[in-house]
Amino acid sequence: MQNNTNINGLNLYSGVRGLAVKILNRIDRTDAYLDKLLEIELKNSDLISEDKALLFEIVHGVIRWLGRIDWILNGFYKGQFSKCIPNVKNSMRVALYQILFLERVPHYAAVNESVEFVKKLQGEKSANLTNAVLRNIIRNRNSIRYPDAEKDTINYLSAYYSHPYWLVKRWLKRFGREFTEQLLIANNKRPKHTLRINNLKTNSAELKELLKKVGLNYTEGKFIKDYLQLSSITNITNWEYFKKGYFSLQDESTGFSCKLLDAKPGMKVLDLCAAPGGKTSFIADAMKNEGEIVALDKFESRLHVFNKNIERLGIKNVRTLAKDALEFNETGFDKVLADVPCTGLGTLTKKPDIKWKKDLSDIRKLNKLQLELLTKASELVKENGVIVYSTCTIEPEENIEVVNKFLSKHSNFELLNVKGEVDASVIDENGCVQTYPNKHNIDGAFAAKIIRKS
Repeated sequence: MQNNTNINGLNLYSGVRGLAVKILNRIDRTDAYLDKLLEIELKNSDLISEDKALLFEIVHGVIRWLGRIDWILNGFYKGQFSKCIPNVKNSMRVALYQILFLERVPHYAAVNESVEFVKKLQGEKSANLTNAVLRNIIRNRNSIRYPDAEKDTINYLSAYYSHPYWLVKRWLKRFGREFTEQLLIANNKRPKHTLRINNLKTNSAELKELLKKVGLNYTEGKFIKDYLQLSSITNITNWEYFKKGYFSLQDESTGFSCKLLDAKPGMKVLDLCAAPGGKTSFIADAMKNEGEIVALDKFESRLHVFNKNIERLGIKNVRTLAKDALEFNETGFDKVLADVPCTGLGTLTKKPDIKWKKDLSDIRKLNKLQLELLTKASELVKENGVIVYSTCTIEPEENIEVVNKFLSKHSNFELLNVKGEVDASVIDENGCVQTYPNKHNIDGAFAAKIIRKS
């Protein structure tokens, strides 16, 4: 007798490529984020570590290069590729990603696996179509044509560098051709692991020695001490010293807002939108576990993950509250971090699906909430206290424009120039931090330091 798993066909999505298609199908038809879907599959699968790494590579790679992959498939598929059966469509995408970007996978192997998979799920006819399209692409690989780079610049950059049309158009207008192209290239790089050393448990010299012992090469952080960038992606969260809390996985761009906050031992600090806790842990480290950090998040489930993380890191001075920040009324904080929800358009290296899930309306929708949260922070910070407003986006409407709107209505607050507090190369014309993946080789992030004068 068949069990439900067989009836639902779920066991058919086995192996790396099968799981990749399953995840890509879900991304196509739901609002689910890539990281979450991948995390669930990796947790529930019995893949060996090399296969887990390959699954990560393929799924991230397909989403990263979806624009170019679909441009090519559209050109070779007879009919409308977008209306193709999901299993066939995503199986072709997986195979084509391997053909274009993974030199270690022979072309015939990528095609055969895709064809066999489609045959199993959709039958002979779909398998023959898959075979014909992929083999035709391989034969004509060196003569694939893209839109004209000069006459149709937006479409060319969009297709070739795999970014949505609206975003390319927007960035071209703001940054010009050269900067935009460099930004698109940087966004398409494979992500790196960056560690922040947790001084509550270890120190720089000790962790570097431990990394050397297990053959993990690293380079020093470029802008903030206690950050190390690993030379390759590894299953580092399985390492005993991660479990012991010696470090966090955290992009160096995350550190700027915490550095500007400049929280000292004994202070009373508020992290207004705290989960998953990366910034809270940096602040606790700076405070040497002394004083108090109040960490808010609307969702109990997110605080559950947060609490496990701060426990792992040995943090003792945090009080967590499952509460909407806009309804929180405790006052008298020395420092307030308002790391607000944003489009995340500075993090496309690590989260490539964001570029396909967001549009211009998301930027506009978030502005209202961002301003409300900054205004709320202003009600909770004490006189001469400091607010740091931060995002992980590079869009001015979410960054300096929110700050300027706030300042225009609150004359008792002043924007501070952060010159001398951080590396000069990350400071913009407004005296705020603004990083870009192509310029700084870290995620795009923004941070503004605001003081309450009275």
